Amino acid sequence: MRILQICSAREIGGGERHLADLANALAQRGHQVFAALSPASPVRAGLRSLPSENIIELPMRNSLNLASAVKLSRFVREHQIEIVHAHLARDYPLAALATGRSQARLVLTRHVLFPLNRIHKLTLRRTSRVIAVSQAVAESLYASSIFAPEKLVTIHNGIDINKFARAGKDSTPDRKLRVGMVGHIAPIKGQEDFVRAAAIVQAARDDVEFIIAGEDKSHSRENRVALEKLISDLKMDQTVKLIGWVDDVANLLSTLDLFVSPASSEPFGLSIVEAMAAGVLVIANASEGAREIIEDRQTGRLVPVGDIEAMATAIVDLLDDRTERKRLADNALVSVHENFSLDRMIERTVEVYAAALAGW
Repeated sequence: MRILQICSAREIGGGERHLADLANALAQRGHQVFAALSPASPVRAGLRSLPSENIIELPMRNSLNLASAVKLSRFVREHQIEIVHAHLARDYPLAALATGRSQARLVLTRHVLFPLNRIHKLTLRRTSRVIAVSQAVAESLYASSIFAPEKLVTIHNGIDINKFARAGKDSTPDRKLRVGMVGHIAPIKGQEDFVRAAAIVQAARDDVEFIIAGEDKSHSRENRVALEKLISDLKMDQTVKLIGWVDDVANLLSTLDLFVSPASSEPFGLSIVEAMAAGVLVIANASEGAREIIEDRQTGRLVPVGDIEAMATAIVDLLDDRTERKRLADNALVSVHENFSLDRMIERTVEVYAAALAGW
């Protein structure tokens, strides 16, 4: 198949890592894969399996940039693209315009729970298929009534499991136990709850350090400022480390004894799956996405959203019980292989493409 992936993202997050994994894996399986990106997009560096001539850069500042739509439409026709696949809501109308004068089929992936707006209802009538990354996202799409139910399919994000297995485990002697989280710094991601839980844990034992990986994407970096103030107010400066953006997540995970996902809402939870693949036990708030990934007390631990005491108690209990940590982590690794492999995701995505081309 000849497939064009569209992404205007200017920063790397879970959705962008998913796109790069998808594009590379499709290319390695013999498909002709192309990409449309914003100029100087950081996504480009991750598209290692795509030749440079298969990548077009063009401004995608808003959903109705007609000049970019014309260029993209010409690119689709000249390269005989069969599938146009867009991943961000602001790119959906542009992708729809680009397919308008061609035989290409439009496929969308929805990575978030936020509702689509009126412009999407007007411009996306010719969409062939919509992929939701979780059942929770699918349900939000059903509720929007923009797409016919038969066009919706749930495909959980998959990861390169071997990449996380290869990282190995940190065997540094006499080091402190490490509890970490990964995610851009924002209230919805729960860093402040994580720090408050850390303060409770520190009162019970002094051999633990807490790692927060991620950057603040807000305009004035007010989220990090507020987080740093909380850390200082709780006198946790020596215990909680803000390490910023991490390129090699697999290596970071290899140093952790526990991974915590304190997000109050999560459409899927790619970092949860990555931690499970790395053999690290996960404690997560029972968000929408986490409930689809973790079976409580079988492949990890779920705690009520916003219950800091429950989170802290789970951390202490599991740091105290290495045997239980290993049991849950081993079960989680089996679950990842069965449900969240990259191969599984690619196979199901190709099936969606084939159905779109067949018109059923």
